[in-house]
Amino acid sequence: MLEKREFNAERVVLVGIVNHEQDENKVEEYLDELAFLARTAGASPVKKFTQQLNKPDPKTFIGFGKLSEIKEFNRENKVDTVIFDEELTPSQLRNVEKLMKSKVMDRTNLILDIFARRAKTAHAKTQVELAQYEYLLPRLTGMWTHLERQRGGIGTRGPGEREIETDRRIVRDKITRLKNQLEKIDKQKATQRKNRGKLVRVALVGYTNAGKSTLMNVLSKSEVFEEDKLFATLDTTVRKVAIDNLPFLLTDTVGFIRKLPHSLVESFKSTLDEVREADILLHVVDISHGGFQEQIRVVNQTLQEIGAGHTPTHVVFNKIDLYENGNPDGDTEEADEKIKAYHDLKNSWIAKSNNSNIFISARNKTNIQELRETLYQEVKKIHVQRYPYYDFLY
Repeated sequence: MLEKREFNAERVVLVGIVNHEQDENKVEEYLDELAFLARTAGASPVKKFTQQLNKPDPKTFIGFGKLSEIKEFNRENKVDTVIFDEELTPSQLRNVEKLMKSKVMDRTNLILDIFARRAKTAHAKTQVELAQYEYLLPRLTGMWTHLERQRGGIGTRGPGEREIETDRRIVRDKITRLKNQLEKIDKQKATQRKNRGKLVRVALVGYTNAGKSTLMNVLSKSEVFEEDKLFATLDTTVRKVAIDNLPFLLTDTVGFIRKLPHSLVESFKSTLDEVREADILLHVVDISHGGFQEQIRVVNQTLQEIGAGHTPTHVVFNKIDLYENGNPDGDTEEADEKIKAYHDLKNSWIAKSNNSNIFISARNKTNIQELRETLYQEVKKIHVQRYPYYDFLY
C-alpha cells in the first residue's frame, strides 16, 4: 500500500514497465512521481504494478496476465482507476478499459487534469482547454460511452463531461476557435512585453515543485501562490524588483516535468515566451529530491526545445534546509550523515560545474543575500550595456 485512503478520495493503482531504457530503480522513481501527480489531482494511490517488457504491447501496453492481476486486485480492493506512466495510444486505451471494466488513464491525461484544476485565469483556462481537445480528438471513438460511465473524479474535467455528443467536426471547430483566441492573447502578451521597455528580464525556471514561487516571493516581496504540490503555478507572474537601486523584471513561470505533453508546450507558447525572451535564467533545483540530477537534465532539455538553451543560466539549489536540519526526530547520527552528504554534494557540484551554483533555502531565507549579490552583478553587466549613462545607480 502506498498510503491510507483519504476521505472520499478516488482510489487508483499505478502501472509502469521495466525495459532497457529504465531499470527497476528508475521505474520506482517514476511511479513515485506519478503517485505525487495523482495525489495532486485529489486521488489516493494504493499500489504500484510493474512488468518487465522489451517494448510495450501494441494492443494493451502490458501483458494480458498482468492486466488480469491488476483487475483482480482492483475488484478485491475497490479500486476506481488505473493510471499508466506513459501515454497510451487510442486503441490501447480502449482495449485496456474494455478488459479492466474500470476507468483507465495515462500520464498525459492526468497532467492535463491537474492543469485544468490549477488554471485560474481566462488565459490559462484557454490554454489547457486547447490541450485537452487536442488530446481528445484522436480518442473520440468509444470515448463518449467511456465518459458516460464516469461519475466525476480525476481525468473528467474539461470538455468531455460537458459535451458527450461532440463529434470530430465540432471538436476541430473548437480547436480552431481556441487557437484563434490564443493567437490574440499571444499578441496582447507580446505587446505587454514590449511595453516593459528594455529592463533586464530574469526568469525563474525549473522542475515543478522546486520552489520557484517561494523564491519569487522572497526576492520580490510579493505573494505569489505557493503550495507543496505539482504545478501550483500556471500563470506567469512578473514583478519589478530592485536590488541596491538596480531595477529588473523577475518572472515566475510554469514548472517543467518529465514527459510534459507536447500539446501543453504548444498551447503555453506565450507563457514560455517569457522564458525565451529572458536575459538571465535562474534554474531552481530541489536538491532534496533523490532524482534531482535527472530533473536538471529534463529542464535543460526542455529549455533547448523551446529555444532558450543558450540563455545565461545560474543554478540555484533550493531546499538545503532539508539537509541542514538533519533528522527532526532527534537521531544525531543520521542527522550528521545527512549534513555530511549535503556538504559532499555541494562541493562536488561546485567542482564540476563551470556555472555559478548557489545553495539556498527559499523557505528559511538561507543564503538569500548571496543570491541577491550574484543576481545584482549579473543584472548590472547587462544594465551597463543598455543604460551606459545610468552609472550613478551602481
